Amino acid sequence: MNIQIFGKSKCFDTKKAERYFKERGIKFQAVDLLRFGMSRGELTSVAKAVGLETLVDWKNADSALLKYLAYDTDKLEKLLEDPRLIRTPVVRNGRQATVGYQPEIWKSWE
Repeated sequence: MNIQIFGKSKCFDTKKAERYFKERGIKFQAVDLLRFGMSRGELTSVAKAVGLETLVDWKNADSALLKYLAYDTDKLEKLLEDPRLIRTPVVRNGRQATVGYQPEIWKSWE
């Protein structure tokens, strides 16, 4: 397994996801989403795995703008520009990905 956890330092679910993998002795790479963001390839891969709508943090006030963008490519560009709009944690295992705290799916990866 090659686990990456993209999260925000103050996100409770990100901390829970990291704890989940630590408790099981599974190595992972933690990436501060606000500091380092995601590459275009990573974001595209996650969007294909979970769907673009799932990836957006609709609780963020600035996410309302995304509803008015017609094309998914424009929405992806906006997410690349402003990683605060991405719901966390984003957990990747190769081409598989989850958004939010999803231990039932992570179990199937083990």
